Amino acid sequence: MDKPTDRTLFQNAWVVDDVEAACMKWVREMGVGPFFLSEYTDQFTDMTYRGEPAQLSMFVAIAQAGPVQVELIQPTVERCAYRDSVPPGTLGFHHMCVWTHDIEADTAYFAGLGYATANKGRAGDIEFAYYDTRPLMGCMLEVVTHSEGIVEYFAAIAAAAERWDGRDPIRT
Repeated sequence: MDKPTDRTLFQNAWVVDDVEAACMKWVREMGVGPFFLSEYTDQFTDMTYRGEPAQLSMFVAIAQAGPVQVELIQPTVERCAYRDSVPPGTLGFHHMCVWTHDIEADTAYFAGLGYATANKGRAGDIEFAYYDTRPLMGCMLEVVTHSEGIVEYFAAIAAAAERWDGRDPIRT
């Protein structure tokens, strides 16, 4: 099959209203951790929301659960892909994530199938996009540029989970 996206799913993500409380719930009830917490306020450039210039900011916590990365997102703006499917005051599954090696080809491919680009932008040399694939799979699909730096970062998170003893469950 000749499709542009690397269809290896490596991440599942939920939108939450309180990222630290959500992390601790995952820690206590699922034994997942440690979570690596970051705040994103002005790191994004070339941001669009549904084709229009936009701002994007959020708190993000990432942990590894076996072969799958768990991402918890607390958006701090209303006009974004996260709020398209998870309204404020609710918790919900939002997206699965795969690598991209050609984001423009991915964008054209998903547009050709009728799946709009909800958000698209970059953080440094990493490009990402959320495609509104809810009619296909009930959630959005995120693609992220495959790069050595982000692969190493995610590998460090996975390694921390392998040797985690339950202490220091939220790290910055």
